Amino acid sequence: MSDAAPQQNSGREIVLVTGLSGSGLSTALAVLEDLGYETIDNLPLFLIDPLLAHEDWQGHPVAIGVDSRTRDFSASSLRSLCARLGLETRCRLLFVDASDEVLLRRFTETRRRHPLADDRPVADGIARDRALLEPLRSAADVVIDTSDLTIHETKRIIAGHFTLATTAGLRVSVVSFSYGRGLPREADLVFDVRFLRNPHYEPELQPLDGRDARVADYVRGDGGFAPFVDHLKSLLGPLLPAYRHEGKAYLTIAFGCTGGRHRSVFLAELIGAWIGDLGLDVTVAHRDAARWRAVPREGGDPLRACA
Repeated sequence: MSDAAPQQNSGREIVLVTGLSGSGLSTALAVLEDLGYETIDNLPLFLIDPLLAHEDWQGHPVAIGVDSRTRDFSASSLRSLCARLGLETRCRLLFVDASDEVLLRRFTETRRRHPLADDRPVADGIARDRALLEPLRSAADVVIDTSDLTIHETKRIIAGHFTLATTAGLRVSVVSFSYGRGLPREADLVFDVRFLRNPHYEPELQPLDGRDARVADYVRGDGGFAPFVDHLKSLLGPLLPAYRHEGKAYLTIAFGCTGGRHRSVFLAELIGAWIGDLGLDVTVAHRDAARWRAVPREGGDPLRACA
C-alpha cells in the first residue's frame, strides 16, 4: 500500500480482502483458503488484532474479508490497519471490483438484496458502496476486476498473486470406490475399470484387495490393462499442469468398480504412485475397500461385492 512503511517483518502472510458487494469477494476468500490461508469473513475491525495475536493463529497465513458489511468499517481505518500490520508481517490489500452494469446484473439474476440498498434500488446501493470503498481501491496492492472474467480466470489470477512459498501447487487426491455405493461427490474425473477381469472370482484372491501383489499381477494380466493405462497417462499427463495453470488447488481422480476392493484399489495405487513421481502432492484413499459385503445379484442371488 502507498502509505505502508518499508517492510522489515517476519514474512507472515496476511491478506485483507475488500471490494464491492457482488464482485466476487467470497470467491476470492475461497481461493485463498485453497492456497493454504486461514480465512474468515466479515470480521469487525476491532477483532482483527486479537485474532492475529491468538496463539492458535500465530504463524499461519491469514486472509480476512473486510468490506462495507463489516461492523465499524471505514476505509481509513482499514488502510491504517494494513499499514500497521505491515510493520510486522507481509500484509497486502486485495480489492475485488466489477463494473456497475455487471454488479447490477448479478444482483438482479440472483435476486439478492444489496447490503447498502436498504429499501432503495440496487443501483443506489452499488453507487454508495463504490463511493465508500474508492479510497481502498486506489491504495490496494492488487486490484482484480471480475467484470469480464470467468470464475476459473479469477482463481488463476488470485493464485498468481497470492500463492504461498510453502504451497505445493496442485494437490491431487486419487480415490477408489464401489459403484454399488455411488460416485464420490468430490470427484473431478471418474474412470470405470469394471471392464478389467475380476479377481473376485478367484477364490485365493477374493479375500485380498488391490494392494496385494497377487491381485495386482492378476489385473495386469488382462489384455486391456496395458493399453488403458498408457492412454490414461497420456490423458492425465497434459491435464495436470493445465489444471494447475488454471488455478485449481485440488483435483480428485476416482476409479470405480463393482465393490471397490480389487481393480479400483489397484488402479488408484498405481496412478497415485505415478502422479507422485511427477513431483505433485498426491494422496491415495480407498473409500469402500474395507466395506466388502454381500449385495444381491441381478435375479435375487446373493453375490459379494467385488472390486
